[in-house]
Amino acid sequence: MPYCAIDFGTSNSAVALPRGETMMLAPVEGAHTTLPTAVFFNTDEHSRSYGRAALAEYIDGFDGRLMRSLKSILGSSLADTMTDLGDGSAIKYTEIIAIFVAFLKRQAEACAGVSIERAVLGRPVFFVDDDPRADRLAQDQLETAARSAGLKEIHFQYEPIAAAFDYESRLKDEALVLVADIGGGTSDFSLVRVGPQRMGRIDRKDDVLAHHGVHVAGTDFDRRVELETILPELGYRSLDPEGREVPNRVYFDLATWHLINTIYSGKRVGELALMRHLYRDVRHHERLMRVVERRLGHSLAARAEEAKIGVAAGGETSIDLDDLEADLRIAFDEAQLIEAGTEEVHRIAQAARETAKAAGVSLGDVDALYFTGGTTGLHFLTNALCAAFPDAKAVFGDRLASVAAGLGIHAQRIFA
Repeated sequence: MPYCAIDFGTSNSAVALPRGETMMLAPVEGAHTTLPTAVFFNTDEHSRSYGRAALAEYIDGFDGRLMRSLKSILGSSLADTMTDLGDGSAIKYTEIIAIFVAFLKRQAEACAGVSIERAVLGRPVFFVDDDPRADRLAQDQLETAARSAGLKEIHFQYEPIAAAFDYESRLKDEALVLVADIGGGTSDFSLVRVGPQRMGRIDRKDDVLAHHGVHVAGTDFDRRVELETILPELGYRSLDPEGREVPNRVYFDLATWHLINTIYSGKRVGELALMRHLYRDVRHHERLMRVVERRLGHSLAARAEEAKIGVAAGGETSIDLDDLEADLRIAFDEAQLIEAGTEEVHRIAQAARETAKAAGVSLGDVDALYFTGGTTGLHFLTNALCAAFPDAKAVFGDRLASVAAGLGIHAQRIFA
């Protein structure tokens, strides 16, 4: 019976399929083997689009609701609540996840030419930090969504373990590897013994020495960038006439993808309009109201992400806010990015050290650090992890596809 492996990621997703005795990544959007984890409910054309097409329709100005970072909702109080799609209708967040998983399944079936009912799904080490009940609930919600999408036999594998399987397929000698899977929503670590003589085993429990992870990753860096650069231009951390900071909840909601839409309710807009007298510089309040009234929140969050990516690729960039106010631009460089993400880097590096500690392994005994996940493109972050394990070789996998490839290897061992 046919099968697949699905990497449902916070920022990007992919699917692996069997091809003869090996696995391949299926094209999921045109010729692309990965796509952004995004759904756009287009109310102008009464349609749905996914991935790059979803982002393009949103940027082109179609009316509707763009949903991203869906995975981060699992296990939270929001998961089973309803969200407005912009046309008067509403849908549960978990139903949107099922819709996206069903899209990935259809793309896999189109490539394979057969119906698929069996799959391995990846999961982070922790969907929710320090809450085993919520973590279990998150996996149950993802499984329910996958079954709603038409999958009947479902297995889960930790995403960093999957990345270790992908790395192992290229090794000639045994090694003790710390896999750092740093994506959009979580930073996950697994300490794994890998090697050619171990590859044939289906049960690899004895080779996995420790797991650890934190719910801190790419979207948290985006949030910091927006709070430190864009939102001060809208009054974040500004002072009222008596020298106190203006209420900041609206700014934290503006910087959090799945909360942005809550700001657009009539009640919330009315409350914000009445806050004008709190701003010493009324331009800050005017800009905030333009963002709310024109529904520019997701656009601002996307620009923060683009600025992070631009700086990570080298040099400095400029954040253009011309649609908010003529000639409003903000310079942004690597030093600002590093400063904005200091706390996140510390928490991620500490999680890596705690993984080795949990295994009873000294930092010097780790042979290699295997990096995967989109956020490993931040060099100051990977440098901090390398500094924590100075004797380990740094190895960089495919940032967006290593987990999917490893999940495919695991699926082949289970189903074939």
